[in-house]
Amino acid sequence: MPNPSPLLLVLDGNSLIHRTYHAGSGDPGDLEAWALRGFARYAARAVSRLRPDAIVVGFDCPVSSERRANYPAYKAQRPDKPGDLVAQLAAAPELLAAAGLCTVIPAGFEADDVLASAAAHARRAGWRAILMTSDRDAFALIDDTTSVLRLRNGGFDEAVLIDAAALHELCGVHPHQYLDYAALRGDPSDNLPGVRGFGAAISARLLAALGTVDAAWADLDGDGGQAVRAAVGDVAADRLAAPESRDVVARNRRLMRMRADLPIPHLDGARLPLDTARVRTALGTGGGLTLGPALWSLTARRTPAPRAAEPHPPVFRRPVRHRREPTPGQLSLF
Repeated sequence: MPNPSPLLLVLDGNSLIHRTYHAGSGDPGDLEAWALRGFARYAARAVSRLRPDAIVVGFDCPVSSERRANYPAYKAQRPDKPGDLVAQLAAAPELLAAAGLCTVIPAGFEADDVLASAAAHARRAGWRAILMTSDRDAFALIDDTTSVLRLRNGGFDEAVLIDAAALHELCGVHPHQYLDYAALRGDPSDNLPGVRGFGAAISARLLAALGTVDAAWADLDGDGGQAVRAAVGDVAADRLAAPESRDVVARNRRLMRMRADLPIPHLDGARLPLDTARVRTALGTGGGLTLGPALWSLTARRTPAPRAAEPHPPVFRRPVRHRREPTPGQLSLF
């Protein structure tokens, strides 16, 4: 029986444009708008498969960063973006807004914060939400009404839906534990080291046994860490008990936690379909993009040769016989 709750699709604009930029930058004769065109195609295919009632696109603030102000080393190791990528990221929000897409750029915050705030907004309104991104940070937002459409190497055809059960199969933790899991592991891509010796397996083992990092510290402080030592061994327990490890986890939690209280426009203003002429003018004539089927999906125009809707992206499930083995493409998730 179809779910009667309306569906909001939330796109991580920066993540997806980065992915399409690097996927298409080597194409001979390609235009400097290839990343924008790829983004439009991703959005159109997601709309075709998921049939959302509304769509919101989030982007990083290009001017300031509250996280970097709080911790100057945040993402400081990343090389400067190529000029043509910078240009396409700068052009994207205005072009998408001109086409009628609800576009949000939060002052001082990131697209991840838009995903978190849009998911919370949808939940309060009685909607479901699917968050489309190639970043794993959004796993912390999964709940009964929110799932993540995770893009992996191989493009949209390799995308999988991650719900709470899938996250547990993939990482060994529940969504409410994911922030602690990430804080323990750290995130090299954001220049956030984790607790020494705590990789994916040990972090998941600790949280499976103790529930939270705070409970693990309470055990270390009050009972000599018997439960922690039974779960992860003496060496890992001693490392977790060190004062510097508490500082690392506190910093990572602070920087990794996404804002869920940013203003999001009313969902009725983000509804699909878009106006055909407006999309063509903004993205086609004005943006210089060749849209093709993207126009049909976003505007509900019928294709010249009507075709069946694309199948829904599969929910990630690991076959029983492979539960202890990496899944195909799993390394691309990390």
